[in-house]
Amino acid sequence: MAKITQLLCFCFIWAISLNAQNATDFQLTAPNDPVPFAETITQEDMRTILTVLSADDMEGRETGTPGNAKAAEYIASQLANKGIPKVEKLDGYFQNIAFTAELWEDIDLKISGKPFRHLWDFYAFANLNTNRSAQNINEVVFLGYGIDNANYSDYKGKNVKGKTILIYDGEPKKNGVSYITKSKTVSDWTTDRKKKLATAYKNGVATVLIVDGNLKQNLGDLRGQLLDGRMKMGAGEKTNELYANSIYISSEVAKEIIGNKSKKFIKARKKIEKKGKARSLTLPTSIALTQAKKVNQLLGNNVIGFIEGTDPELKKEIVVVSAHYDHIGKRGNAIYNGADDNGSGSTTVLEIAEAFAKAKAAGVGPRRSVMTIWVTGEEKGLLGSEYYSEFPVFPLENTVVDVNVDMIGRVHKKYADNPNYIYVIGADRLSTELHQINEATNKKYSDLILDYTYNEESDPNRFYYRSDHYNFAKKGIPAIFYFNGTHADYHRTSDTIEKINFEKMEKIGRLIFHTAWELANRDKRIEVDVVSGESGR
Repeated sequence: MAKITQLLCFCFIWAISLNAQNATDFQLTAPNDPVPFAETITQEDMRTILTVLSADDMEGRETGTPGNAKAAEYIASQLANKGIPKVEKLDGYFQNIAFTAELWEDIDLKISGKPFRHLWDFYAFANLNTNRSAQNINEVVFLGYGIDNANYSDYKGKNVKGKTILIYDGEPKKNGVSYITKSKTVSDWTTDRKKKLATAYKNGVATVLIVDGNLKQNLGDLRGQLLDGRMKMGAGEKTNELYANSIYISSEVAKEIIGNKSKKFIKARKKIEKKGKARSLTLPTSIALTQAKKVNQLLGNNVIGFIEGTDPELKKEIVVVSAHYDHIGKRGNAIYNGADDNGSGSTTVLEIAEAFAKAKAAGVGPRRSVMTIWVTGEEKGLLGSEYYSEFPVFPLENTVVDVNVDMIGRVHKKYADNPNYIYVIGADRLSTELHQINEATNKKYSDLILDYTYNEESDPNRFYYRSDHYNFAKKGIPAIFYFNGTHADYHRTSDTIEKINFEKMEKIGRLIFHTAWELANRDKRIEVDVVSGESGR
């Protein structure tokens, strides 16, 4: 047993020394000397930039406010002044982003004075309807299935401009075979709810009443969607330019509308099903319908600079360096300047962008392209980086890495006596090479303490999931996040510039540049080689 124990101890010590040797022996392979360009990242320049970004007239840079727009314009002006190019397909330096939430504020249906309940007798999608006041409808046109197709058309020869139509969900069939597809496979007239609404709009229809024969089950399936008031990506549908207003009604509600015309209605419907020929019927009625929406919208801009790579092949690959420039704005007259959060990161990325631009101007790189991005909406839930990850300017498969900078201007209480440190998060979650590169560049150029406390999967703060790199990691892109830790002024009005340690900020900025330099210039892109835990796959 003693020999076995000794052998196990030897193997354990050997494994530790091998790991240490591997880390020590890791080779940086980027050509050219990055030091002269790293040295252009200075605390004096950082102070100048951050003084503007954290000033009171930026009003805390909250997404969707004039202060946020002013900060975006300032960053764009700095990119222009530093000679950093725009991405051609963008609106200048800006990627416009939008998030929208739409809910019903007042939706009401009465037929001949009889009230019906929303989400019980009928339902409607707020995002597919135009906000409008009460409508009094005294006539409805039954128009079959509301389809306009070469094989079957309810609209051919019909004038329904300004009218309300009553249609069935789905499409006409005989013995299970669709008149449209000529098979048992249904068409997009069944699967795409927008198609009928768009067709109705093109034909001038004012309102579409859709009979949902499976309303109770569909209500159960759709309830979360119908009641979801969360922000969703995009500016919302231009409903007044795309779709007729609509509600889905039960068969019982349809019977109230049909009234004493039920025999003629049933006859018309049976002819459609039997012969695949459209039939219509005018139904006198008395409907009162209100569809008033509440719309919350968040508009903003991601700011993007681009240094195209010099290598004809490698320039297709993109190294992203990111920071969020938004903060939490104002509360009354109190301004949350956000000097550290994240004026410090935004400032640093501007300095890094300039360093890469100077290297290119000197004819020494970068070989891969470098995209610097200042995202908005981080404080609202990582919205700007989420938007970029869903609507990337460059293909995500060509994106090598995200190097994210969020709060690097202050000193955590743990390091009160030694500010030469940085917390590193995420580097080893998807790529061992990314971790090794950062370690090696630090050893060669910076000699900072790299603290991985917040990188632990068990970290209760879950910082790995709380900054913009995570939206890249979720897409399988390796990401590294530099962070100084929180402090007593975090998300308070006291997060101001006089508390920033610019000497520390300069050192960390240079480390980040050196790491990004290696990533942008080495022969082979880093590999995704880690499959463990909540890596963001």
